[in-house]
Amino acid sequence: MTFDRIAVLGGGAWGTALANVTAGAGRKVTLWEHEPSNAEQLAQRRESRFLPGVRIEDAIAVTRDLAVAARAEAILLVVPAQAMRSVVKALAGAIAPRTPIIACAKGIEHGTHKFMTEVIAECAPEATPAILSGPSFAADVARGLPTAVAVAAHDEALAAGLAKALASRGFRPYQSSDVRGVEIGGAAKNVLAIASGIVTGRGLGASASAALTTRGFAELVRFGRALGARTETMMGLSGLGDLILTCSSPQSRNFTFGVNLGKGLATKDIHGKTGLAEGAFTAPVLLEMARERSVDMPISAAVAAVLAERITVDEAIESLLTRPLKSEA
Repeated sequence: MTFDRIAVLGGGAWGTALANVTAGAGRKVTLWEHEPSNAEQLAQRRESRFLPGVRIEDAIAVTRDLAVAARAEAILLVVPAQAMRSVVKALAGAIAPRTPIIACAKGIEHGTHKFMTEVIAECAPEATPAILSGPSFAADVARGLPTAVAVAAHDEALAAGLAKALASRGFRPYQSSDVRGVEIGGAAKNVLAIASGIVTGRGLGASASAALTTRGFAELVRFGRALGARTETMMGLSGLGDLILTCSSPQSRNFTFGVNLGKGLATKDIHGKTGLAEGAFTAPVLLEMARERSVDMPISAAVAAVLAERITVDEAIESLLTRPLKSEA
């Protein structure tokens, strides 16, 4: 199963990085960008305004015509989670049957509680949904620094084919058939990264950060099991790997969002500073889904409460520190 013609939908930092790495893997790449000024900059200056200083490969064709991008043999869909539905609807009528659409956003849709592959399946029933996720920063990938991610599809042979098509010297995809597990890791870790950022912003120390990340991972595993994910997926690149990366680096928008919360900034004042922090949108949805399944997620609950301004950061910290003592297991 080979995929020589691949389209990347979305000319932001992550879309630009994935277009570069896919072209570097020897594929014919089309990069679609909806926003006119960024599309012009991509085409003329060969640089995304969201990833300055990184030149996109000359062989990458830039277009604003979705029908042109839809001719690809596989499509990397690199748009924000809450915009996924509208883009897939626009794409659905133009693709060939069974075309793989690989979601590259980490989140859960508001209102429907659907994961990204579920949105794809609903809006483009002729397509084949897949997911790409893992510990990866756009700037690292775009510059060819070593990165490993997970690519999941219900058909493991398809996942293997996609992994092979995207693989290059610096970019190593691992195949999986645990679609839900890969999606859960990507969505939940963004919420936990906000919590980790709060700890750092409040100056609570490295010990508190380590404890927060470890107990956050326990929440992620509990939530994953409740939705049928495999434990080994939670412990892999898209789960533990992505959690470690996102909870420890200012390159993470979610972590930086949390740092600003910890320093006392109001939620409404932070979005413009950090760009889109997907965890801020995912937190209330994640908590609703956890409650429906009676999954205990105290850290995620505290983040959601802080974001909704029901409690202060200090009250959230106090609530976690005064929880009843119990076995770690």
